[in-house]
Formats: sequence, C-alpha cells, structure tokens
Amino acid sequence: MTHIGKNIKKLRKSNNMTLQELSEKTNLSIGFLSQFERGLTSIALDSLEDISKALEVDISHFIVKPKVKESCILKSFEQEVDKITSNKFIKYNLSNVSDDKKILPRKVDILPIENKEDIKEHSHKGEEFIYVLEGTLTLLLDSKKFQLYPGDSAHYSSRKLHTLGNYTNKIVKILVITTNDEYN
Repeated sequence: MTHIGKNIKKLRKSNNMTLQELSEKTNLSIGFLSQFERGLTSIALDSLEDISKALEVDISHFIVKPKVKESCILKSFEQEVDKITSNKFIKYNLSNVSDDKKILPRKVDILPIENKEDIKEHSHKGEEFIYVLEGTLTLLLDSKKFQLYPGDSAHYSSRKLHTLGNYTNKIVKILVITTNDEYN
C-alpha cells in the first residue's frame, strides 16, 4: 500500500491539489490522507475509489502495477489492451514503450458507430501513420472524408484536423504509428 500512497501524493501534487482540497472532495480527513500518502495506514477500497474520482483517474491507476518490460521484443500473447476511449476505440500497444522512444505503434480496433453520430475532428503535436488491416475505415482529414480499405494507408501531420470512424457493422482493425508526443 505504500506505493499507492506515494502514487496518490505524486498525482495530487502534479494536479496542484492540496491535502485540504483532496479532503474536501473525498470527505476523508487531512490527517488520514497525509498518513496514507506516507504509508502509515491502509485504506478501504471505497475510499480509494473516492480518491481516484477526485484525482480524475481510474482506480486501476493505483492498483495495477506497471509491468517492467526489459526486452525489445513483444510477443503476440503479451499484448494487452492499453486504453479504451469513447467506448469505441480499443488500443493495444505493439512495443515495450518507454518514454525515450520517438514513435508509438498501436493496433486499434474501432467499433461500429451510427451514421448519425457526430465525430469531432481534433489536432495535436506530431504525425500519424495509419494502415488498415481489416474493415472499412472512415478518415476525416481537414474536413474531407476518405474511405480506406484493407491495405490502404494514410500518413499526415497530427496538426491537421483529423478523426477516425467506423460506419460499418463490423470492427475495423488498423495499425497506427504516431510520434510519442501527445497522442495517448
């Protein structure tokens, strides 16, 4: 539990949140929070859930230990879901990523959405490369709509407005390689 307390303190400070503010958001005393951050007491799961909500992270952020990956090889059976976003994108890391790497390769499964659903374009630092493995991908790039099929690819600056969509009734699988800037 000591590592959880240290992790909470680090996250709280990175959010410029005081113990008083965290106490007010969780209804846990300042004294208890201070002791927990220093590893002097344990915590109930429901209290940890309250803290995770106050710090705007999933409770698994504190419970699941990051795996130490020493090899540059990642076997297919070692691949894990890295992130699920908008309940539509399931992202798998395809490498043993460390902060010093310049690219971030992922396999992304995109679940179907309704044609009437509005998908919003966004931009950020870096560049992206997309390769369609399976299905029909809709790519919006600077408000232009492109249909990409298996074997098709796109390579563009992430500063352009862009987004991905799946307007079919089957999962779309793509390989995405981005620069390791802000794309998470």
